[in-house]
Amino acid sequence: MSTKVAGSAKKDGYKNVRVYLEGQPAWIKAGSLVYASKGNISKGNIVLIDLRTKEKSEAGRIARSVTIPYETLEDRLEDIPKKAPIVLYSDSAEEAADAVEDLRDEGYKKVALVAGNYAGWLKAGGATVTGPVVTEITWKRILGEGEVGKADFLKAANGTDPNAIILDVRTTDEASEGGFTNAIAVPLDQIGSRLADIPKDRKVYVHCTTGARAEMAAEELNKNGYKAFFLVADVKCEGNDCKIDD
Repeated sequence: MSTKVAGSAKKDGYKNVRVYLEGQPAWIKAGSLVYASKGNISKGNIVLIDLRTKEKSEAGRIARSVTIPYETLEDRLEDIPKKAPIVLYSDSAEEAADAVEDLRDEGYKKVALVAGNYAGWLKAGGATVTGPVVTEITWKRILGEGEVGKADFLKAANGTDPNAIILDVRTTDEASEGGFTNAIAVPLDQIGSRLADIPKDRKVYVHCTTGARAEMAAEELNKNGYKAFFLVADVKCEGNDCKIDD
C-alpha cells in the first residue's frame, strides 16, 4: 500500500501497517489479494460490487454498492469499466477471491476486497442500506488530491511546459528498458538522499509504472518543500517510446 493508504488504515484502527515499496503491481503479480480501506469504500471513486444474491442485498448491503451476483459476473463484464478501481465483497471468502481472479484474468488491474466481506464490514461499523438494489454502474474518472492529469503530464514530458519536469521513480532495472527523454530518474528508495538532483524551482510530475510509488515519492518531495504531483496511470516504455494508459 501507499503511504497515504497506510495512514488511512491506521486511522481505521489497524496497528501493524507497513508500506510495500515494490508497489501494488508486484504484490498482485505474486498472486496476493488487495484490501480496500474503510475510507475508500465509503467515499472513494470506486465501483463497489456486492457479489451476493439480490435477496441478500435487499436485506442489507454496503452503502453505494452495485449488486452483481457472482453467477452473473461474467455476463456483466461489459458494464464494468476497466479503468475503475473495483472493490468486491460477498458472504464467502472463496467466492470473493474467485471473483478477483476472474476480473484479473479479464484485464482488470485495480481489484480489491472488503476485509472480512459483508460480515467484516458490519463488524467494523460500516454504513449499510436496505431495500431495492442498484444494478447500474455509473463511474467517472476523477483526479485525486495531488494527482496530475495525463494532458498536463505530457506537456511536461514533451517539453512544451517549461515550468514542470518529469521525475521517474522506477527501479534502475525498469528505467534501463526505456523512459521519457527529458525525465530525471531517481529510484523511490533514493529520493531522500538525492534531493539535490531534483530542481526545486519547477513543478515535479512523478511517475512509476502505475502510480503507487509515484504517490509515495510526491508525498516525500512535498514534505521537503517541492511542488510535486503524481501520475496515476500504466506507463510502459521501450526506449524513448512511452505509452500512458490512464
